[in-house]
Amino acid sequence: MDLYTSSIPASDLISELRRAVIDGNYAPGERLSEQKVADELGVSRNSLREAFQALVEQGLVERIPNRGVSVVEPSMSDIIDIFRMRRVVEPAVIREANPVHPALAMAQSAVDDGQEGIEQEDWRAVGTANMNFHLALVRLSDSPRLVHAFRNLMAVLRLVFLRMEQAEQLHRPFVELNQEILECIRTKEQDTAAELMQRYLDTSEETLLTAYMRKGFD
Repeated sequence: MDLYTSSIPASDLISELRRAVIDGNYAPGERLSEQKVADELGVSRNSLREAFQALVEQGLVERIPNRGVSVVEPSMSDIIDIFRMRRVVEPAVIREANPVHPALAMAQSAVDDGQEGIEQEDWRAVGTANMNFHLALVRLSDSPRLVHAFRNLMAVLRLVFLRMEQAEQLHRPFVELNQEILECIRTKEQDTAAELMQRYLDTSEETLLTAYMRKGFD
């Protein structure tokens, strides 16, 4: 029986647990002990179970009968499916983008963060900036439901990156291309920007799948 109840609102607990997973505090494949995680977060086990269920629905953790909850280990088929969705969403949003949409300022901020991360050789920060750039672009759609779904998709993609070790190779090459795509949108060259994004996604997927094969991941 829990001896205390959580003082953290359920939505905040879910956000905190989600952040801990995608920041790598818990490694892909790691089994999450209810008692240990509850103690770390200062919440009741009942509250934690509800938060776990939310993350199951987001695709970040999985509940295996008789084995408890573990952080998801994305597979090669997951990568293929993630990029399948990204190809449907991102180029289409870019083609319809308003060149003065406020989300472009968020995208520029993400590019700047990526460039700063390169200067500091902080490759995890570069990866975070890249993901924030893509999320900002999807905000151009003005669709809260699409943004919500895409945020969950990118969180699972973050677990893909956490399984890999060559962070510089996976993140650095794309910062300059982010800026190029952004400039095309601003100058009303949306079709060119969409084509750049299509090639971007092709290259990124190929890089990840090749890295997965070299690691021997399924």
